[in-house]
Amino acid sequence: MEKVLIFGGTGFIGLSLADHLKAKGLEPILIARTKPNKTIKHAFKQWDAVNLGDWTAELEGAKAIVNLSGKSVDCIKTPANCDLILRSRVDSTKAIGAALKKIQLPPKVWVQMSTAHIYGDPPQQLCTETSSTGYGLAPFVGKAWENAFADSLPNDMRGVRLRTSFVIGKNGGALESLLRIVKLGLGGTVGQGKQGMSWIHEYDMNELIYQSIIDEKYQDFYIATAPQPVSNQVFMRTLRQKARIPLGLPSPEFLVKLGARFIFKTDPDLALYGRYLKSTRLEDQGFQFKFPDLAQALNDLLKN
Repeated sequence: MEKVLIFGGTGFIGLSLADHLKAKGLEPILIARTKPNKTIKHAFKQWDAVNLGDWTAELEGAKAIVNLSGKSVDCIKTPANCDLILRSRVDSTKAIGAALKKIQLPPKVWVQMSTAHIYGDPPQQLCTETSSTGYGLAPFVGKAWENAFADSLPNDMRGVRLRTSFVIGKNGGALESLLRIVKLGLGGTVGQGKQGMSWIHEYDMNELIYQSIIDEKYQDFYIATAPQPVSNQVFMRTLRQKARIPLGLPSPEFLVKLGARFIFKTDPDLALYGRYLKSTRLEDQGFQFKFPDLAQALNDLLKN
């Protein structure tokens, strides 16, 4: 089987992707700082996300690279955490680029994770690939991340950047936290509720990466998001309905800020702000979403 190296592959998205690629007949190799405690079915190589190591040899003759490396943004934005968020993305990307220079038969394609937050938080404005990028920490990190990728990508290697929205899945990610909130009866509108929640089902995210690997028409960058973004109010109402929780108390802004900092230990802006996204490039290329509708996606994820 042809190898696909998944850097940062032991997180929620990486493990889901590895299973998807294995089902397609490829051999995923997970490369990350620590091996998960739970049993994994895939090969694993340890990496500090900065330096070269014995994992470099795995690049030889591999089919593709998928780079998901980066510290989670689900944290309080202290100066130290902001620095780690940036460095973990930029340094890991540079290290992969350096490793590619040391092998004879490099992979043909590099699929690079990026962030849809690069567009900032424009209120109720639909962003597509042609929209301008935003201002603030997340857009700054996104631009630095993509610049590092552009500098590290060999001239003869196909590169695909995926500006990814909120990935919803069964075994982790933000949906898990949102479900806990909903089951406590606190799953009402957050803040004003008008902020955009652009999302993508994990199956469609995995399939998009797979298509980016095998289909040479995928080039440059795409917004990785389902074609029907919704407001926070609609998202939370739909989640309550599908979880069969009739009541959801609203969370005003001041309460979100207190709860995020002192209970959930995260950044309240992740809930209070958002963006409406749509990929015109995926539409033009004919990518078929299995779960284009939020209600349909949540039905699949919550059916068990």
